[in-house]
Amino acid sequence: MAITYDMEIPSSISADKMFKAFVLEGDSIIPKVLPHAITSVETLEGDGGVGTIKLTTFGEGSVHKSVKHRVDGLDKENFTYSYTIIEGGALDVFESISYHIKIVASPDGGSICKNRSIYKPKCDAQVSEDEIKAGKERASGIFKKVEAYLLANPDVC
Repeated sequence: MAITYDMEIPSSISADKMFKAFVLEGDSIIPKVLPHAITSVETLEGDGGVGTIKLTTFGEGSVHKSVKHRVDGLDKENFTYSYTIIEGGALDVFESISYHIKIVASPDGGSICKNRSIYKPKCDAQVSEDEIKAGKERASGIFKKVEAYLLANPDVC
């Protein structure tokens, strides 16, 4: 049975700028703002669109060395992005892990990152709420680091 979590993260950055930084240029920006957590993101195959395979390498001390993910959806006009972890990471306990991100404009000129995470545990795996909560906190932390980077560097994106 799948475990689904929805999370919303508000930002003072506009939706288009946040989408560009977090999704379109995230492979270079995220390792810059979180060098201890993510050392690199490289494209193994594809052009960044649907079907692209990427390798994310984590920093020293991380529980997992790396993950590979496949881009499942990318809509630059509607600011949506979805991907599935296909190798590494927590796939020892999960059959699949997928993420669906939509960044929407908020009335104050900022944005809201709507993130849906879908975890499908392997039939015999025990998954704790703490593990899922830690994953959500990491995702929120990455988003907030990108936001802080954009606020400190307004000419980027």
